[in-house]
Order: sequence, then structure tokens, then C-alpha cells
Amino acid sequence: MIKRLILLGILASLALAFFPLVGVLQTRSGVGDLAQQYLNQGPEALNAPNLVTSVVVTYRGLDTLGEVTVLFAAAVGISLAFGVGGGHKHADKSLPKQALKADLEQNQSHPASEILKTGAELLFPLIIAFGVYIFIHGHLTPGGGFQGGVVIASGLLLMLLAGNAQDIPKNSLHILEMLAGAGYVAAGLLGLWLAGGFLDPRFLPSGTFGTLFSAGAIPVIYSLVGLKVGAELSAVISHMRKST
Repeated sequence: MIKRLILLGILASLALAFFPLVGVLQTRSGVGDLAQQYLNQGPEALNAPNLVTSVVVTYRGLDTLGEVTVLFAAAVGISLAFGVGGGHKHADKSLPKQALKADLEQNQSHPASEILKTGAELLFPLIIAFGVYIFIHGHLTPGGGFQGGVVIASGLLLMLLAGNAQDIPKNSLHILEMLAGAGYVAAGLLGLWLAGGFLDPRFLPSGTFGTLFSAGAIPVIYSLVGLKVGAELSAVISHMRKST
């Protein structure tokens, strides 16, 4: 009862804190001045058809760096929580050995069907290729590094569910994540040194508008982000699987 009262008190305090903001909300009939500047100058300055994701990589580059850092911190926390000694290592030792053995056998997953195994083997390379396509073409079509990395990790998860991948080389994933993160920061510093600011993609040639090799370093930055996100999420999946 006391916990419910405390929870209601917290909710009421939050409601009182945010209620004054409701009265000042106004419906916008157009974009703001900063957004209008992006719309007017962005396509010519960045040479990229997909202005939304290009803005995320360039003008909001520091914010994107913060998002990547948050994801890295979350992956490290999960690896520590599950990797130090999760799963049945911390099972209740007060239980008899026979009861503990029966509990472990009951929690064993059933083997995957042949349909799932065959489908996973067929779809896995296509999923990886589609994830790579998403972050390589992020400056041309909807997508980007985060989306492509999640797609790649989902392909690895499918292989684990099908039982076609008994283990994931976590050392290789950590090395890939480290190299991708270092490359991302290096690309940002090159933009600061050779162009107009951190993660400014114009330190590479702009290329022809609408082609794959265009928009300066944006495809390179997206590829690094996609590899980093894919490696981090795959490592998270691996640690969570080890704990079961």
C-alpha cells in the first residue's frame, strides 16, 4: 500500500511539473528557421538526396556520437551482467542436486525444426546483405547505420534460434566494434581538420548527386556506424544466450 502511495505521489508530481507546458503548446503551420535552413542549403551542401539521415550524420553528428556511446555503454553493462556469471551458475544451491538437474533439463530448449534450420541458412546471407545495403545507401534511401546494424544482428539471432550457430566469436565482435568506433571518431576528426567541423563529410569528394559514391564521407560514416551497432548488438545476443 505504501509503495502504491509513493508511486501515485511521484506520478502526481510529474503531472504538476509538465502540466504548465501544455498551455504553451502551439500548432506549427510550417518548419522552424533552422529546419528551413537545412531544407534550403542541405541538399546542395551535403549532395545527398536523403536529407533526414544526412542531417543526423553531419549537423547532428555530436548527438549521433552520443547515441553510439549510450549503445556502447548499454552493451558493456549487459556483457558484465550476463558474462561475469549469469544463468544457472547462480542457481539456488540449497536445492537438492536431483531437483536442480530436473530444473535444468526442463529449461532446455527444444531442437529447432528442419524448416527453421533450412530457412535460416537460406535467409542469413540475404539478411546480412540487406543490412549492409541499408547503411551503405543511407544517404540515398531511408535507412542508415543504426537500422542496418540491427538488421545484421537479427540475422545472427535467427541463426542462433535455428541452432546453426552454436557460438559467436565474441573477441572478433569486440575487435570489429572497436575498429568501427575508432574509425567513426577518426572520420569526425578528419572533418574537423580538413573541412568545416566535426563529422563534416566534405573532406572527401562530393561525387555525382544521387549516385552511391556521393555525399562525401557520409556513406563511410554510415558504414562504420552500421558495423559498430551490428557488432555490439550481436555481442549482446551472445552474452544473453550464454546466460540461459
